[in-house]
Amino acid sequence: MKRVRWGVISTADIAQTQVIPAILRSEHAELAAVASRSSKAKEVANAFSIPYAYDSYEKLLINPEIEAVYIPLPNHLHKKWVIEAARAGKHVLVEKPAALTAGEAEEMAAICREKNVKFMEAFMYQFHPQHKRVQEIMASGEIGEIKFMRTSFSYLLENRKANIRMNKEMGGGSIYDIGCYCIHAIRNLLGSEPVTIKAFAEIDPETQIDVSAVVHMKMENGITCVFDSSFEMSFRNDYEIVGTEGRIIVPNAYRPDVVGPDAVIHIGERSERIAGDSYKLQIDHFSKAIREDFEPSYSIKNTLQNMRIIDSCYQSIKSKRTVSLSS
Repeated sequence: MKRVRWGVISTADIAQTQVIPAILRSEHAELAAVASRSSKAKEVANAFSIPYAYDSYEKLLINPEIEAVYIPLPNHLHKKWVIEAARAGKHVLVEKPAALTAGEAEEMAAICREKNVKFMEAFMYQFHPQHKRVQEIMASGEIGEIKFMRTSFSYLLENRKANIRMNKEMGGGSIYDIGCYCIHAIRNLLGSEPVTIKAFAEIDPETQIDVSAVVHMKMENGITCVFDSSFEMSFRNDYEIVGTEGRIIVPNAYRPDVVGPDAVIHIGERSERIAGDSYKLQIDHFSKAIREDFEPSYSIKNTLQNMRIIDSCYQSIKSKRTVSLSS
């Protein structure tokens, strides 16, 4: 299969440390171009032997050799550049969260459909095989009927004044940055949507963003779920699923790469080790979806629903009330 030729819009840290190396590791992808509005494009191109380096995003998008783009720009710029890329006929992998609201995501989705380009939000963690194994264990009945799920994602955010995660206009906040993973995991692992949401947050008085949040969700299938996200706690990225006869604990759910090639899941008194390369598997999947012309497993419809839940969390924080959702 001919490799998909990729361009990267931005020289963001996650592009240089994770996604560009993943594209280079993939047998289904080829890295052809990088663009930056700063002076870094040539430097990054030289470091990774990338053929084209551009000083504007527009120049990359008009290159007819580029088939797909990865967009790791700040959250508030996702909508504009997803739409620009789609209009240029490029398939789009965009960092999470896809947008700032479900309404923005719907606009992006409409243009992608109109231009017949593939779209996927970059929740790379979902491609690690440990989560498929968790679903197999749940389906087997080993831990009984599922009653509860808890998940946490946190880290200590330093040098806050210079960090865009603390900028409200740029889409800052712990729910946008890492709570979105927790929402995604709850919905997709349990195969159910929330019917009520009650969110509590610690709001930074200067920036007015949520530096920490705790969210309670009741799911359509009756399961109770709780997640927390924070910029003020030590690093955690785990989830726990509790059944009537046992429980599953996944200690490195969202960033298993931090601990090495193998992830460990605990099922009662036993453990299983599962190897996977989340970032590479994500690039492989999206590249194959382009070349073989199938819908990515993580669909636009799923992205829209995740954004609706994020909207509801912020609505609950603002109103200090429980938010009810229709199916």
